[in-house]
Amino acid sequence: MLMDFFPTFLIIFQILLHYILKVTPFELNYRTIFIFGDSNSDTGGLAAEIAFPIGPPHGQTFFQKPAGRLCDGRLATDFLMDAMRLPFMCPYLDSIGAPNFKSGCNFATGGSTILPAKANAISPFSLNIQVDQFIRFKARVLDLISKDKNLRKFVPSSHDFGEGLYMLDIGQNDMDGAFAKFGQDESKLDKLKCVDSHNQAARLFNLQLQTLCAEFQQEFPEAKVTYVDIYAIKSDLIANYSQYGFKEGLGVCCGYGGLPLNYDSRVMCGQSVVLNCSVVKGEACTNTTQYVNWDGNHNTEAANHYIASKILTGNYLVPPPPPKSTSYFSLLTR
Repeated sequence: MLMDFFPTFLIIFQILLHYILKVTPFELNYRTIFIFGDSNSDTGGLAAEIAFPIGPPHGQTFFQKPAGRLCDGRLATDFLMDAMRLPFMCPYLDSIGAPNFKSGCNFATGGSTILPAKANAISPFSLNIQVDQFIRFKARVLDLISKDKNLRKFVPSSHDFGEGLYMLDIGQNDMDGAFAKFGQDESKLDKLKCVDSHNQAARLFNLQLQTLCAEFQQEFPEAKVTYVDIYAIKSDLIANYSQYGFKEGLGVCCGYGGLPLNYDSRVMCGQSVVLNCSVVKGEACTNTTQYVNWDGNHNTEAANHYIASKILTGNYLVPPPPPKSTSYFSLLTR
């Protein structure tokens, strides 16, 4: 069923696995960012990885052309980069166009999972592979700048790796795969047309994740680990979309079939297929700002802007930021 549960979580780490980092109190004033995750954060990795077709109308709202994102425009992470006055993150897997990694690197790829990828997975780059890519990236960068200091204008320094912000947003595809085994049963839908049992599982997962973050923080006291409750932000948005200026909460902007859902899993956004001897196409709506849901699986730019703005209030951070950090950057426009 379309959007059986809300995307589960975003964790912002200032520590990554075995890397113990000395950090300052949580403030969004970092100059180097490293991103790990799935399509919620992918800025072109999947397209570069397997030539995944991300054509028009993806990217139409902001970039005026496809930009490697499964969205009509910017992702929530793009807006966070805006807030820190940093350029959009270049994907690790895309070497076309002389990417600049001075401000960090994006290892996220659409379809990625926490658990090792299965043979039929969209992306083979599960979280463990992304971490391995980061380790290689760091080793290669430090080796290069030790031989040629002029390269420092293009890649992070050793200090940047130690003081950077590490963002992880992954797990949605693991749960999607598990939930798909239950099939469809409209009697299980709640008033929001979502499967309540799936949402209960997502909430339980997030509670355990918060516990893990707290344990991780105790184990590495020099780091600062912050859990961001994206589930709360998105569930409120879906339930109260009209209060936030949207006209459609679950209805898909770029899909096929007509409202109330305008979604058919056989007809992806921007693609033409033959159904019942006729050619049909997943076409975009005329006003994307009225929709939360872009293509049945991803948010519109307008929804991503809303989500990022909520993150920047600091109200959804666990633990909450210290008082001196409550003045967050406002979202910028480009």
